[in-house]
Amino acid sequence: MKILLVAGARPNFMKIAPIIRAIESKNDSNLKYKLVHTGQHYDFNMSETFFKDLGIPQPDYSLNAGRGSHSDQTAKIMVAFEKVCLSEKPDVVLVVGDVNSTLACSIVAKKLLIKVAHVEAGLRSFDLSMPEEINRMVTDSITDYFFITERNGKENLLKEGKSPEAIYSVGHVMIDNLLYQHDKVIKADLSSFSNYELKEKLGEYIFMTLHRPSNVDEKKKLLEITDALNSIAEKTSIIFPVHPRTRKMLDKFNIRLSENIIELKPLGYQDALYLWKDSLCVFTDSGGLQEETTGLGIPCFTIRENTERPVTVDEGTNTLIGASGKAILESYRNIKDGKRKKGRIPEMWDGRAAERIVEILLKTAR
Repeated sequence: MKILLVAGARPNFMKIAPIIRAIESKNDSNLKYKLVHTGQHYDFNMSETFFKDLGIPQPDYSLNAGRGSHSDQTAKIMVAFEKVCLSEKPDVVLVVGDVNSTLACSIVAKKLLIKVAHVEAGLRSFDLSMPEEINRMVTDSITDYFFITERNGKENLLKEGKSPEAIYSVGHVMIDNLLYQHDKVIKADLSSFSNYELKEKLGEYIFMTLHRPSNVDEKKKLLEITDALNSIAEKTSIIFPVHPRTRKMLDKFNIRLSENIIELKPLGYQDALYLWKDSLCVFTDSGGLQEETTGLGIPCFTIRENTERPVTVDEGTNTLIGASGKAILESYRNIKDGKRKKGRIPEMWDGRAAERIVEILLKTAR
């Protein structure tokens, strides 16, 4: 069986990496794979070291889709990926997450009568203003193997009329990668981490990420959020790796952050993990950190009105607080007062999701 593994951005590779490690550990001559990087997000930090840290080889194909509108980018990926599929003739195309590459490569595969496997299937925010939600819905409408991370995924897919026999509860590959990287960070020589001295100097601190258009593209909203963060920083330092989009809007609106908000360039996975794993709490509007903080039991406050990862709220350490300055300040006061949410690790988030995915494909996709 031949599988094409598709990744379009750094987080995709983090989800793909455990699957590659699981395939290689099987050492099965009948199981072959090729890794495709669509180039949806070009990243200078995705060097040889990046792939080495993940324990995977560099991509077999780089499609160099580059930036552009959603339509332009999706079209470029489809045209380039079709050539790969015609050349490789895979049995399965495996996509992860909800980026444009997920959508584009699923459509190409299905039209070529190649089976599609979707990792993180069934997640729904029910917010069609989010491009990711459209990508998720369309991909799942043509998927053959649904690999779900939580029970809500199964409920959503069944409501949409998907066959129960095609839905597989496997756990979460992001947690596989988190545990793999966490073990490496714990064993590492801490002096090798660029932020070692920073963390030692700060003591108690908050870790934050912020990048969603709904939070950063409007001056009024971004000011409301940053005013709250500046107020928090009077008492507790905040480590803030600044996303390029957020950096652009902060400069455009001439918004200045407190000196106690430590602005960093975007971090590699291990550097970020090294910092947030020991933080007082995390403020974020991303998807992955909601899950990873639950995986390690770190309090997380999600600056969004909805989440496609409700298990992190229902069972984990995540709290959905909306995007108001008042809610941000209230969340901080609660954590300082010792009102720490006690979560638990969701079912099957045990670091073996990739192994289960590979076993299922071997049994059913021949």
